[in-house]
Amino acid sequence: MLTINPQYITDNTGKKLSVILPIKEFTNIMEEIEESEDIRLYDAAKKEDDGKRILFSDYLKKRASKKS
Repeated sequence: MLTINPQYITDNTGKKLSVILPIKEFTNIMEEIEESEDIRLYDAAKKEDDGKRILFSDYLKKRASKKS
């Protein structure tokens, strides 16, 4: 679980306008977001997996032929 200690910038009426976080906390939040996105992408890829596989060497040959 992340622990965050935000500070707020407010207007004259006390309405919160912005948040200030220590860089370490911001970095931790960004890493958590990236990890969540990686998991989401992995789950989507697994769902679309049809089980077909090709050899890497065949992939490289096919890729090279497309560039020509």
